[in-house]
Amino acid sequence: MYVISLIVKNEFGVMQRVMGEFTRNKINVETIVVGKCEVPGKSRMVLSVIDRGEAELAMGRLQKLQDVYGCELVPEEGQSAYALISTSNGNVGVVGGSDQVEEIIARSEPDKYVKALNAL
Repeated sequence: MYVISLIVKNEFGVMQRVMGEFTRNKINVETIVVGKCEVPGKSRMVLSVIDRGEAELAMGRLQKLQDVYGCELVPEEGQSAYALISTSNGNVGVVGGSDQVEEIIARSEPDKYVKALNAL
């Protein structure tokens, strides 16, 4: 999995413009995490894709958008994964490396879960 970390304007319409680049290039985004970040008035958007070539193509396109202030491909050691798993006792949050989280999901065999990658 290849993770792209962006610093973007924190305003409406930015997500649509960013995702438009993926749509135009027929690139599927596996996970998206967006939130306020360390830069005042900006947000960090973290997206993951399966193919490195697609990640590099998307980054080239995203760097040209006015709404994007920074764009980087995050190495695997800078990534973390998390999941929210539905169990009979309620929801459980899991955080760790991608392989660790995947293993926990496989062992627990939940009825429902969501897994995402994140990076700084």
